[in-house]
Amino acid sequence: MKIKHFINLEWKQYFRSAYWQKSMALNILLVFVALYFVVTFLALGIALFPLLKDAFPDQDPLIIVNSYLFYWFLGDLLMRFFFQKLPVMSVKPLLTLPIKRSKVVHYVLGKSSFSFFNFLPLFAIIPFGVMLIINNYPLVSVIFWMVGIFIITLIINYLNFIIESFSSETDFSFLPIIVFAGGLFAINYFNLISFTDLVSSAVSSFYETPFLVVIPILVLIVLYVVNFGKLKNKLYLDSSLKSKSQEVKASNLEWTRKFGDAAPFMQLDLKLIWRNKRPRSSVFLLILGLLYGLVFYPNPVYQDKPWFYAFIGIFVTGIFLINFGQFIPAWDSGYYKMLMSQNIKYKQYLKSKFTLMTVSVVILFILSIPYVYFGWKILLAHLAAAIYNIGINTHVILYGGSFNRKKIDLNQRAAFNYQGTGAVQWLIGIPLMLLPLAIFGASYYFFSFEIGCLLLTVFGLIGIVFHQKLMNLITDKYLDSKYKMIQAFSQDN
Repeated sequence: MKIKHFINLEWKQYFRSAYWQKSMALNILLVFVALYFVVTFLALGIALFPLLKDAFPDQDPLIIVNSYLFYWFLGDLLMRFFFQKLPVMSVKPLLTLPIKRSKVVHYVLGKSSFSFFNFLPLFAIIPFGVMLIINNYPLVSVIFWMVGIFIITLIINYLNFIIESFSSETDFSFLPIIVFAGGLFAINYFNLISFTDLVSSAVSSFYETPFLVVIPILVLIVLYVVNFGKLKNKLYLDSSLKSKSQEVKASNLEWTRKFGDAAPFMQLDLKLIWRNKRPRSSVFLLILGLLYGLVFYPNPVYQDKPWFYAFIGIFVTGIFLINFGQFIPAWDSGYYKMLMSQNIKYKQYLKSKFTLMTVSVVILFILSIPYVYFGWKILLAHLAAAIYNIGINTHVILYGGSFNRKKIDLNQRAAFNYQGTGAVQWLIGIPLMLLPLAIFGASYYFFSFEIGCLLLTVFGLIGIVFHQKLMNLITDKYLDSKYKMIQAFSQDN
């Protein structure tokens, strides 16, 4: 099967997907973001030589640029780890056909070479190289310098996939790469080993001795072969069917019975959270959310900005609500069709989600009470934010969930996993975070801190009073979207 046929299959899969129309606005936004970075890098590449020449007339601009490439490469590796994923295609149907696995793997790896991360640096490298040639730098040397940097960019591309494969088995797998990158930065900063000089000398050698560009080419080939072997070994029809056997520790969830007809669904949600990587991160992030206030409250700068307390309170008491709630009902996308075929009331299903989020807000508020050490105003703001979260944000996030159309694999890596993220998750942040900040900020500016807290509390109490009517409206919206979600969740992303 030819490579162009693979491209044709992916093209059809993308445009025939149920997400195409829903993601149109997000796709347009991403195009504008990409154009912004392209223009920025292009302007940087054109202006860099004259700017450096004016600022440092006694130094060579090329040497100055080379001296900062260590930070460029280190930042590039971090950005790729967090945002770049190995491009995949639906290979299961192909494995039953007379197609060599090597061709499929070569296509997947080759496709990664055309990543935006690989071509973005060229918009700065090529204009800067042209400026060097215009200013009488040797043509051949400059070309090999540019080629050498581009090859190093590709090396980082394939190195990232190897790091990803080793770190994808654990929760919070971004910690090793943070420690690694931070360690390199610290070693260089304290002059234990000057990676700045090492990288600068290595890249300068491509300019001075063009033949040495063979070395990074050999490194690139080795990394490609390693990636090829790892992917090919995993490319079997039954590899995804073989499940890992592990002991499941049952927890006593009898306490959930006090929540009535929502109890069975709450038990399922709690088991889902604890037994799967992706939702389990919602629990671990509670610790980070609780400690979020320590970034601001001890700082004297923010002690003079009490209007910011409400924003922190919304985040601290609503971290679980925000992180878990934004993917309702996508958490259940793997068995959503089966769930909807049961004789259950949709309102009970949504009530369990609401109850779980409400309980989390109450618990987080109680755990955040020690922040009163920094002032009673903080405790008051947290109380108002918690009531607002329960009365308003729970309903807002449930309503936003009716527009979710993206499936989530619960066993995928939790940290910096953007599967299931769409335009809904970006837009929902406006009413969740910015609206209460605007209400509190305006009240604080025109009246007082106490009035701002009072208004947040009043809005929250209104939402609690009209909870049943709001839930009826939300339930109707889910029922209207029921079959659209079933169709979307039935597709492979």
